[in-house]
Amino acid sequence: MANLIYIMWHPDIVAFHLGSFEVRWYGLCWVIGMMSVYLLMHRLYREQKISDEKFDPMLIYCFIGILAGARLGHCLFYEPEYYLIHPVEMILPMRHFPDGSWHFTGYEGLASHGGTIGLMLALWLYCRKTELNIMHVLDNVAIVTPICACAIRIGNLMNSEIIGHPTDVPWAFVFSHVDMLPRHPGQLYEALCYALFFFVGWGIYRMSMRTDVINAYKVKEKAPLLDIRVGSGFYFGLCIFLIFLSRIFIEFTKENQVAFEDAMTFNMGQLLSVPFVLLGLYCIFGGKWCRKLGEY
Repeated sequence: MANLIYIMWHPDIVAFHLGSFEVRWYGLCWVIGMMSVYLLMHRLYREQKISDEKFDPMLIYCFIGILAGARLGHCLFYEPEYYLIHPVEMILPMRHFPDGSWHFTGYEGLASHGGTIGLMLALWLYCRKTELNIMHVLDNVAIVTPICACAIRIGNLMNSEIIGHPTDVPWAFVFSHVDMLPRHPGQLYEALCYALFFFVGWGIYRMSMRTDVINAYKVKEKAPLLDIRVGSGFYFGLCIFLIFLSRIFIEFTKENQVAFEDAMTFNMGQLLSVPFVLLGLYCIFGGKWCRKLGEY
């Protein structure tokens, strides 16, 4: 190991300053991810002839749902023994210290599983308000969501957090803010997977818009096995299946986030991913509830 050259990783967590205000890479990546989703969703809505009036509230619903769900998910899944005693800290981005003082820390801990649940609940409320079909909205969101997940994992990489196990692979990163051991860049693995999933979902969607594919569904006996029309639940299923299946495998390269996971064969992230993988398969193959809630 000593003779190999690894990637030394020690970026400043601050991207730039606006006067005395620090703009950190993690927050910047969140903003880039959310704005990318906003712009791509706007394009989908216009292509599908859905009015701007129904589109406009979506960003705030998604932002609040993801942030609240991700925060509560981390607190309840990974550190319940602390946060159930300090419930205010679940909500406020501050920490109460033994000397009685409060310090701004930001939200130290966001769980993707909780964020996914929060997003689904937020979209349900959004659909009740706008009277749009829930499966149609979930499919649209699923087409573009991986690009946001990719941006967030890049933010984790810039923060040198969610690091991998020590390794001697030639692409190992030395996270000098943590230690001087070459490690798997688990954040980068996930970011690359999510970028790939975005292009896969987007490519299938573009194909589904072709005239010959649309006509195939109009003649029942010629319809393909999988219903890839937006509103069937296919894209929602594909998105969560790919994201959480990859998460199960990539977790084997990453350090556990909390101490209690050290005694587990499969860590919390892997266990929480299993229901999403199963739900994804159910939606891909057009389960009963997808047909009931969908447009077709």
